[in-house]
Amino acid sequence: MTNIRSKTIEGLKAGDCFYFSRTFSENDMLIFGDITCDYNPVHFDDRFSKAKKFQGRICHGLLIGGMLTQIGGQIGVLASHMDFSFKKPVYFGDTITCTWTFTEIDPRGHAKAHVDFTNQDGALVISSTVKGIIPNVDERAILQVMVDEGDPTNKLSQ
Repeated sequence: MTNIRSKTIEGLKAGDCFYFSRTFSENDMLIFGDITCDYNPVHFDDRFSKAKKFQGRICHGLLIGGMLTQIGGQIGVLASHMDFSFKKPVYFGDTITCTWTFTEIDPRGHAKAHVDFTNQDGALVISSTVKGIIPNVDERAILQVMVDEGDPTNKLSQ
């Protein structure tokens, strides 16, 4: 069981913080481009990306921003709002850490979180705010049963 899932089952509170890191490859970008049909040449052509003053081709911002769904998915958040502020490019081979911190949780389970994405040098590449509904007591009990059954739908627990 992941730490995120176990903390969710225990009960979340404002101030709870979760981390997830991964390194992005050119293949990740190619797959994301095909899924979204985002063929902006800044991702696919060195000449174009250099004309935009980048060091080379860059990853799609939403590919990187999508990291927050790993954390939100482990929690079981039903998201109602996400916003992103893209600060710096992410290049192939960059390792990004997504840091999710709950800033507000009301008694109904409506929550707000601040999410920062930093590269291997500690530079902020994306800042985001997420709002949604966290699992209630009944849903947390179901998560516990799922974990007790080996959490077969959770590829991170295997």
